[in-house]
Amino acid sequence: MDKKPKMTGVQRRLLFGAIFLMATSSIGPAFLTQTSVFTEQFLASFAFAILASIIIDIGAQLNIWRILSISGKRGQDVANQVFPGLGYLIAFLIVLGGFAFNIGNVAGAGLGFNAIFGWDPRIGAALAGIIAIIVFLLKNGRAVMDVIIQILGVLMIAITAFVMIRSNPPYGEAAYRAVMPEEPMTLFLPVVTLVGGTVGGYITFAGAHRLIEAGVTGKENLGFVSTAANLGILTTGVMRTLLFLAVLGVVSGGVALNPENPPASVFQIALGDIGMQIFGVVLVAAALSSVIGSAYTSASFLRSLHRVFDDYNNIVIISFIVISTIIFTFVGRPVVLLILAGAFNGLILPLTLGAVLIASRNRKIVGDYKHPMWMIIFGIVAVIITLIAGFMSLQGLQDLWTQ
Repeated sequence: MDKKPKMTGVQRRLLFGAIFLMATSSIGPAFLTQTSVFTEQFLASFAFAILASIIIDIGAQLNIWRILSISGKRGQDVANQVFPGLGYLIAFLIVLGGFAFNIGNVAGAGLGFNAIFGWDPRIGAALAGIIAIIVFLLKNGRAVMDVIIQILGVLMIAITAFVMIRSNPPYGEAAYRAVMPEEPMTLFLPVVTLVGGTVGGYITFAGAHRLIEAGVTGKENLGFVSTAANLGILTTGVMRTLLFLAVLGVVSGGVALNPENPPASVFQIALGDIGMQIFGVVLVAAALSSVIGSAYTSASFLRSLHRVFDDYNNIVIISFIVISTIIFTFVGRPVVLLILAGAFNGLILPLTLGAVLIASRNRKIVGDYKHPMWMIIFGIVAVIITLIAGFMSLQGLQDLWTQ
């Protein structure tokens, strides 16, 4: 039985830092748009997709965080022990996908500042990049990162909850459809999309690598790690549920969302003219936290490749942010690169989670630790679902090239 974590001040900061690093990494500009579009399409039945995805996400994240904690190694190192060279492939995919998504995150921050102040999006993107860089230039940057990520996460949740209350959604119908959806087979794509967006790519490793860096490893910390893994998924689920209900309240009244910016129109309809500025605050918070999470986690996958990446980790993170910001500021948003990243995102989790499940039975990696069978079964389900999601992403990419 896992030991119940005894919370000190530092442990509490690490716990919430890991929770919000993972959660806010997944709550980016794409998260806001995706949730709004699916809600308008499936209405109250989208609650079923959210509930199903949360269950699958918990299974995937618990497996990864617990095994990495027991081994004391990052994801790419565990993968290399399972199959030599697999970790390098995973690191390449994580960094490439994280880099491409970070361009989108920077772009989202630019659009957020545009909504608040009317600035050119490139100016807002540059400012977001500078803020993220300052975090990692500080001597106690990791502690500052933990605090900033938590503040941004709480801010997003609080504002979205307010919008939900103002939109007055049909709570009863949403609760009913969460278990009894209309045409459940049509919800397969939303489920796999939500799983890929929540625990795909670098996202599920964000909090786990943060805990490993802080030395939170071994059997004695399994209870602590499991708590963080579960709360990370639940935090993301709370934000998605609040946004879903906010959108549902708007579209249930027969109002159509603006297809060019669905989530912004939700805030504007629910709150009036000031809604666009308030949405800008949420978008900046979502984008900035995702910039920090993406850069930190992607760089952590390079640390085992060569000593220089470990010795100069902060410089690698800052370079990651600088290049992403420059590409958006001077080139614009590369759509094909973002779609490529989406395809990689769908393929990374099956590789990493599959390697972790194999590692859970390898004594050289986990020692005498006995990984629960129910977690392995959950993990296998997540692998199958994300393989399908990856296949769908690749199909979409093929369609793009043939257009």
